Amino acid sequence: MAKNLVIVESPAKAKTIEKYLGKDYVVKSSMGHIRGIPSKSGSVDVAKKYAPTYEVDPAKSKVIAELKKDAKTAKTVWLASDEDREGEAIAWHLSEVLKLDPKSTKRIVFHEITQSALEHAIENPRTIDIPLVHAQQARQTLDYLVGFELSPVLWRKVRPQLSAGRVQSVAVRLIVEREREIEAHEVESTFKLTAVFKLKDGTELPAESPVKYKDAKAVHKVLEDFAKAGFQIATVDQKPGTRNPSAPFTTSTLQQEASNKLGYSPRLTMQLAQRLYEAGHITYMRTDSLNLSNQALGAMTDYIKKEYGEKYHQFRTFKTKSAGAQEAHEAIRPTNVSHTTEGADDQQKRLYGLIWRRTVASQMAPAQLEKTVVTISADNTKETLEAKGEMILFDGFLKVYGRSKEDVLLPEVKSGDTLTLISADAIENLSRGPARYTEASLVRQLEEMGIGRPSTYASTISTIQSRGYVERGDIEGNERDIIHLTLKTGKITEETEKFLYGRDSNKLFPTDTGKVVTDFLVKHFAEVMDYDFTKDIEEELDDIAEKKKDRVQVLDDFYKPFHKLVEASADISRAEATQTRHIGDDPASGLPIYARFGRYGPMLQKGESGEDDDPKPTFAPLPKGSTIENVTLEQALEAFKLPRIVGQTEDGYEMKAAIGRFGPYVLVNSLFVSIKPPLDPFTITEAEARELYIAKVKAEAEKNISDFGEGIRVLNGRYGPYVTDGKKNAKIPKETDPKQITKEQAVKMLAEAPDKPKRFRRRKP
Repeated sequence: MAKNLVIVESPAKAKTIEKYLGKDYVVKSSMGHIRGIPSKSGSVDVAKKYAPTYEVDPAKSKVIAELKKDAKTAKTVWLASDEDREGEAIAWHLSEVLKLDPKSTKRIVFHEITQSALEHAIENPRTIDIPLVHAQQARQTLDYLVGFELSPVLWRKVRPQLSAGRVQSVAVRLIVEREREIEAHEVESTFKLTAVFKLKDGTELPAESPVKYKDAKAVHKVLEDFAKAGFQIATVDQKPGTRNPSAPFTTSTLQQEASNKLGYSPRLTMQLAQRLYEAGHITYMRTDSLNLSNQALGAMTDYIKKEYGEKYHQFRTFKTKSAGAQEAHEAIRPTNVSHTTEGADDQQKRLYGLIWRRTVASQMAPAQLEKTVVTISADNTKETLEAKGEMILFDGFLKVYGRSKEDVLLPEVKSGDTLTLISADAIENLSRGPARYTEASLVRQLEEMGIGRPSTYASTISTIQSRGYVERGDIEGNERDIIHLTLKTGKITEETEKFLYGRDSNKLFPTDTGKVVTDFLVKHFAEVMDYDFTKDIEEELDDIAEKKKDRVQVLDDFYKPFHKLVEASADISRAEATQTRHIGDDPASGLPIYARFGRYGPMLQKGESGEDDDPKPTFAPLPKGSTIENVTLEQALEAFKLPRIVGQTEDGYEMKAAIGRFGPYVLVNSLFVSIKPPLDPFTITEAEARELYIAKVKAEAEKNISDFGEGIRVLNGRYGPYVTDGKKNAKIPKETDPKQITKEQAVKMLAEAPDKPKRFRRRKP
C-alpha cells in the first residue's frame, strides 16, 4: 500500500489528480457526502443545542469500507475536498466516520488541479477548519428546521406533499411579486415615429424621433407637418467613446452569461463547470472572488502580447464586492491560458471557450469607439429626428470576446445638407409591466439582494420548478388592435393591425400553487419570507465561520420566534389558507360557486362542503389560462358542463369527456383516453372520440403480451418487454421470446429480480 492516501469527492477529480502525484500517493473518491441528516422528524435535537443526528448513506457502505481499509495502512491521510462549507463538512465527516486522528490527518485545498497547485497544497497542509464546519452545520440545521416544521403546516392548511425552504420560498416570492406587478400594470399607449430619408446621391438615411407621442391625434399632426416640410441636416455630433471589458467570472456571473450567450440553464452550467474543473481545465467554479493570481496574470500578459500585440494588453485588477466565508481565492479562469479549447464534449467546449474569452478579455485594452448623432430638422415645425451610428475604431478586448452589435455606419453628411423624405411611420406601442424573470436574471436578483449563495442558485431554481411552484415556458399573450399611421408620397394612411400583447418566451412565472403558498407564508411567516432576514442569515453564517458568532446562539435567535409562529398556525382556517373565493351562484341550481385550492391544485367547487344537509359539492378544474384570482362566473359555468356524454362506442359503451388531474380525457368503461389538441373535451364529437378509443384499445393490446392473472403480466415497455406483478419488474433476456414465457417462468423471473434499492434521502441546501 502507498504511504499516502488522498481522498477527494469525485472519481473524475481523483483521476485527474493521480496524473500529477507520484507512486507514493493513492487517490480515492468518497463519491460526495458519505453521511447527512436523515430526512425524517427528530433528526435535530433542539433541546441539546440543536445536535444533529447523522446517518451514513447506505449506498456508500462499500466505499466507506474500502476507505477505512486504505486509511489503516496509509502512513498519512490527506483530505482534499473543496474549500467551501460543503467541502469542509465532507472532510470532517470523513474524519469522523473513518476515525482519523485530527493531529495526523492533513487537510489540503487547491483552486485548480495542476502540478504546481497540488505541490503547493502538499507543502502547506492544515487541519480541518471547525468554524467553517459549524457554519455548514448551522445552515443545514436551519434548512432542516424550516422544512420539517413549516412543510407540515402547508400539508394541513393548503395541500399534502408541499414543501417550504428557507431560500426556495423567498425565490418563489420574488417571482410571484413580479407577476403581480405585471398583472397590476395599466397599459399606456404611445406612438414611435420613424422615417427614411434620401440624400442627394441617392443614399438612404433611417432616423427616428426622440419623442414618444401620447396619442394618434398628436402624431397625426406631426405627419401633416412633415408632408409639407423640407428637411435638412441640423447638426452632426461626433464623440469618441470607450468600452471596457467585464471582470472575470464568478459563480453567479458565469451562470448569467452562459444563459444569455449559450442558452444553458444555471444547473447545466454548474454541471459542465464541475467537469471542467475536475479535468483540470479551469479553476474552482464556486467562488465570489474577482481576483486573479500573479502567475495567471503574468501568463495572460505574455499570451496577449504574443498573439495580438502589445497595444492589446492592459493590466487590470478587479475588486471583489464582498468577502464571504465561501469565497475562493480566485475568479473562474482557465488553468492554462495557452489552451484555447478544452472539454470532453461540445457543451463543455463552448463553456470553456466562454470562460477563456472572458478571462483573457479582462486583461486587454478597451475598445475605442466613435459615436455619431445626426439631427434632422424640418422647416415648418420644431419636431426633429435623429440618426445614430457607432463605429469601432480599435477593437481592443472585443477581438477575443466578440462584439455585442455590429458597427452602425452612417453615410457622410454635414450640417446644412438637404434631405428628401421617402416615408414616415408612426406605430402605436403598448407599455408593458416589468419583465418576467429568466433563470439568469433571477440569479442576478438573488445575488444583488444577498439571498442564498451563488453556489446554490442552480439547485434552488431547479427545485422551485420541480416542485410545481414555478414554471418556465412561454406566455401566449392576447391579441390587441394597434394603430399604424404611414406618410408616403405626401399622403397619410391609417390602418388597424393585430398585435399579440403580453407574449413572452422562456420566462419564469408562478403557478397557482406558488401563489397560494407564497401568500400564506408571507401572511403568517413574514420573518422567514423577509428578504432582509434571509440576507442577514447568510451574513450570520459567515460570522460563524469567522468565529464572530456562536452557532447555537444564531440558531436560537431564529428558531425560538419561528417555532412560536408554527404553533400559532393551528388556528388558521383552511379556507383562508387556500384562498377560497366566492365567484357567484349557479343560475340553474342557486348553489354557490367557489374558486379555491384543493388537494391537486386550483379548482372550482359548486355547492357547500361540510354540512350534512347540503348536497355533495361537485368540482371542475380551472379553465386554461385562468387563476383563482381572475376566473369569472361565466368561465366557471362553462367548466361545469363537464363531464359530458359524447356518445357510444360501436359495442355500446358510453363515452364521457371530462378534464382530470392530468388533462382532458374520454372515459370508456374504466379506460382513460387522453384528448390532445386541437381536440377539446367541450366540442369533441362522437366520431372523434371513437377514433381515439379504437387507437387506445389497439395500443393497449400491443402492450399486453400475456396476462396470467393475479396481477402477473408480460408487457411491452419503453425499454423492451418485461415481467411485472405491479410492484416489481423483471427484465426479459434478449434471447427469450416474451410470447413463449409461461406463468411459472414469470414467477421465477420476478423472484430472482433484484429489489429496487432504497434511496438515501438528504435535505439539500
